[in-house]
Amino acid sequence: MAYFERTGPTTFRATEHTGGAWALDEQHIAPALGLLAHVVESDRGTRRPETGDDRLPLARLSFDILGTLPIDEVETTVHVRRPGRTIELVEATLSHGGRPAVLLRAWLLRQRDTAAVAGTDTGPLPSPDATPEWDPTTVWPGGFIRAAHLRRHQVAPGRAHFWVRTDEPLVDGEHVSSTAAAVGLMDIANGMTVREDPTRVAFPNLDLTAHLVRAPRPGWLGFDTTVTFGDNGIGVTSSVLHDESGPLGTLAQVLTVRPDG
Repeated sequence: MAYFERTGPTTFRATEHTGGAWALDEQHIAPALGLLAHVVESDRGTRRPETGDDRLPLARLSFDILGTLPIDEVETTVHVRRPGRTIELVEATLSHGGRPAVLLRAWLLRQRDTAAVAGTDTGPLPSPDATPEWDPTTVWPGGFIRAAHLRRHQVAPGRAHFWVRTDEPLVDGEHVSSTAAAVGLMDIANGMTVREDPTRVAFPNLDLTAHLVRAPRPGWLGFDTTVTFGDNGIGVTSSVLHDESGPLGTLAQVLTVRPDG
């Protein structure tokens, strides 16, 4: 079963695999973020005169999470704010019942050959095969968590590196890029190395911003993650993103930390 089934040109129905961790009758926001990335890519691939390799890839995705979503039908919209042949800024919205729930602002950048100057000081993660299997349902409930396969090395509460993948397609019967599929898993970062027991301290994220230097390759998606709680009710989950070929970008989520639940 996929995370979403298309019901119309701009509408999709969430399945039980989107079931949330904070509340079982709400969607985990991760697949919804992947759905918006897929909608943006599909829209720009259809509307641009260029096709194939000329499509501008997603380089920055900044999501604002305005509220919760029931496991129900959602509607999407896409608007181009800054059109261009080499750089575009696109906005997308995911709504339920006419109420916007997630906003996305995405920069798409033309690819060019920069192999002569490519490089990073960020080292690779230990491979998935070298990382112990871990069952996230020991911490979190919900259909999304049950559908995820995890391997994790926990350094300390709030500090770990881990790998995640899923066998479920993002949208039933549709080709989904490796980028959109990976985006549909990224929001898992905030819950995979908790600083506090989530039954005693709530720490949902209000946003997610990913910067990508290249498209993730299919398969395992890696995270080198640190969770920080301030003394003022605000926290941040910061990750370096990897695939099995090496580092590919960064991820950040701002948290509202609530010791009273």
